[in-house]
Amino acid sequence: MYVPEPISKLIEGFMRLPGIGPKTAQRLSFFVLGMDEEDVLDLAKALVRAKRDLRTCSVCANITDQDPCYICSNPARDRSVICVVQDPRDLMAMERTREYNGLYHVLHGAISPMEGIGPDELKIPDLLRRLEDETVKELILATNPNIEGEATAMYLSKLVKPFGIKVTRIAHGLPVGGDIEFIDEVTLTKALEGRREL
Repeated sequence: MYVPEPISKLIEGFMRLPGIGPKTAQRLSFFVLGMDEEDVLDLAKALVRAKRDLRTCSVCANITDQDPCYICSNPARDRSVICVVQDPRDLMAMERTREYNGLYHVLHGAISPMEGIGPDELKIPDLLRRLEDETVKELILATNPNIEGEATAMYLSKLVKPFGIKVTRIAHGLPVGGDIEFIDEVTLTKALEGRREL
């Protein structure tokens, strides 16, 4: 089947994105072709601007357009607490709760020997430098509740012990609105371990 080169290049471009297979890439390509030219140009400019203007914060390693980022430079944030997350998207999720007012540190991954990712590939040395400042009293480990996230949390916990800083882990358990009968055993175990008095 003949496909004009500009369309095939567009499909190939979309297929480079995670979770986008050939059919979805084709659907997105034809959607873009149906957009007004001005909207397509705005989309292209937004992509180029994001790639060109964004960098990582020199303090917390979050993605930002200013350095330090708006969170690190905000004097109203609680500087005695740092929440460690794996990815900038995790930081965004935490911020959406509007419950946390401390600082962050983004690792940009998790320890995963199967994928060849060790502690040296993460932003751990930068975190340790930040902990030398005696204003930090608590480190919240908010890595994902999977093997890699748990391994990373345990590694960091042992690494931070000599600093004399309180190390906590976010709770894991049942999702709000979930039915117990459909929850797996590991999640139920974590929920029992993390139970609290009412």
